[in-house]
Amino acid sequence: MTDRPKPSDVELQVLSVLWRDGPLTARQVLERLPDGKERAYTTVLTTLQVMEKKKLVTHERNGVAHVYSPAVKQNQVLRPLLRGLIDKVFGGSAATAMQHLLREADVNADELSQIRQMLDEHDAATKKSGRGK
Repeated sequence: MTDRPKPSDVELQVLSVLWRDGPLTARQVLERLPDGKERAYTTVLTTLQVMEKKKLVTHERNGVAHVYSPAVKQNQVLRPLLRGLIDKVFGGSAATAMQHLLREADVNADELSQIRQMLDEHDAATKKSGRGK
């Protein structure tokens, strides 16, 4: 994401909706924003237009409506944001960040199972690549 500006908090929410549910119209994005704040339709539409100028989203016409899609992949945006957070807040320790997340977040049994599976897959990939100890 080196050639694109860093998304704002609202832009990250819009991207998260589009990654999960997209492509969507501005009204559909408005209905799905995760923070639950009351926003005008025009605010979301303006946000999407700014995001298009930043090359974070694209649109296609569907009749009179514009249907927006992400122009960036989730890992292009999240990797540098998470790496920066881990470096700045947790001294570069992903383990410390994960410990904090597990302590502070409401993680249900299904999510814990998914986390365990990801850890097992990561462990297997690390051993296979020879990076493991």
